[in-house]
Formats: sequence, structure tokens, C-alpha cells
Amino acid sequence: MSVRQKKRFQQLKTSSLKTARAWAIKELSQKLWLYVRRAWALKAWKRWLSWAMRCRLEPMKKAAKTIKTHLWGIHNAIILKASNGPAESINSRIKTVKIRARGFRNNQRFANAIYFYLGGLDLYPAGLRKQVAHS
Repeated sequence: MSVRQKKRFQQLKTSSLKTARAWAIKELSQKLWLYVRRAWALKAWKRWLSWAMRCRLEPMKKAAKTIKTHLWGIHNAIILKASNGPAESINSRIKTVKIRARGFRNNQRFANAIYFYLGGLDLYPAGLRKQVAHS
């Protein structure tokens, strides 16, 4: 940003506009994912929840209530560095198999297709495997 844009942005950021408050709450929530100590993370999330509940912005209050309900899981995901990324990747690949097949007649054929495409099996015959490796 240019100097003029930075100055204007700072004015907006510190204003009492609802959008400025919502933006500030959102920005702080993104920084909360960087904590590594359990006690500090919990304290920071509770402080954020308190701010979000007092902000008088209904969408933020709704988000805060949802986060408060799931705070234990969020807290563990932060501390343990857990992610559902690998599971989402597998689900995406399973959906691709399903779309390519244009439907299955029964669940067993669908399961077989998943095993075939995503099972990680080496399906080349022994003699052909050596030729593929050399080329």
C-alpha cells in the first residue's frame, strides 16, 4: 500500500464502524491459531470469546457461540497441530472416483473401486514392472 492508503486504512481500523470492529475481531481470531502453549491458548481464546460476545454484532456473537461450543476441540487441534486435511484429501479422491464412474449399482462395487484406485497397490505384472522402471 502507498503511504496515503496505509494512513486511510489506519483511520478505518481505529474507527467505531461496525465493519471495523468485525474486521478487528476476525484478525485477532486468526492470530489465536499460532499459540503453542495450552494455558496461553485457552486464555487468549476466552478473551477473544468475551470480546466477540460483547461487540453487539449479531453475526460475531453467533460465531462466538459456535466457537464456545467447540472450544475444547479447537484448543486440542491448536496444541496438537491436528488437521483434517488428510481426511479431506481422501474424501475428495473418493468423490472423484464416484464422479468418474457415473454411479454404482451397489455399495460393494463402489467399495471395490475405492480400493482399486486409492489402495496404493502395485498392479503391474512382475515382468512389465522392470520395463516401466527402466524407461
